[in-house]
Amino acid sequence: MKVLLTNDDGIQAQGLNAARRALLEVPGIDLTVIAPDSNRSATARSITTRDPLWVEEIEFEDGSVGYATDGTPVDCVRFAVLGLTESQPELIVSGINHGTNLGDDITYSGTVAAALEGVVLGIPAIAVSQQSTGGEMDFSSGLSFDFQYAAAFTARLVEELEQVPMPDATLLNINVPHSRPTGARACRLGKRIYRDRLELTEEEDSGRRRYRIYGQKPGFHEEEGTDFEALGDGLIAVTPLHFDLTDAAGVEALAEFDLDRLLRPAAQEVE
Repeated sequence: MKVLLTNDDGIQAQGLNAARRALLEVPGIDLTVIAPDSNRSATARSITTRDPLWVEEIEFEDGSVGYATDGTPVDCVRFAVLGLTESQPELIVSGINHGTNLGDDITYSGTVAAALEGVVLGIPAIAVSQQSTGGEMDFSSGLSFDFQYAAAFTARLVEELEQVPMPDATLLNINVPHSRPTGARACRLGKRIYRDRLELTEEEDSGRRRYRIYGQKPGFHEEEGTDFEALGDGLIAVTPLHFDLTDAAGVEALAEFDLDRLLRPAAQEVE
């Protein structure tokens, strides 16, 4: 199996390299690494459209090579699919992220965004994130990490991927607890409680002002069956995600509304 490994923490990140070493031990894996040259956390699904991108081949400590780019995680996936290397990926593994990606946080995550790009392109994908040893339940990177269980679980999942119930156009979002997991649980995304506030940090005589608008520690709704609950129980949280954002019930409701009626007065004004 041809696997692309990427992340949003940068190609030298400990999490990516823990995953890289574990995946290289899986029989039959042809591994390609393409990752940002520095940290691109919280870049979500941003892409680089206005400027060409630099790519540099780098050598890891074991002699294998990867590719570092000044692009985003999504750019890295595009590089692989568009032919930067000879192998077209059959699976995308994004991570291991330094910090969790739980609940609503996934919409900001560069780690999850790279996996979502796989869904868009019809390629199975896995996003893997590691809680810090401090046990934080937010997306802060924390001070230290133990990636051994996340790397081992990821490698085993890839090895047995053909047996894993994984519908088409779906990715698996995986979050691993800070200590040795007692198991793994399939679960849904939870709901965040964001507590961000506007804080003036600097003001110049010209009137220009500088604000901090993020950084307050978020909470979450304590509900059964969520990724927050699983992680709090010391379990690996495994959440299948898809990219279809259409509200099917909303389409049905709008279909019963006379949308053409809104066009008629507008058309009359144009005439």
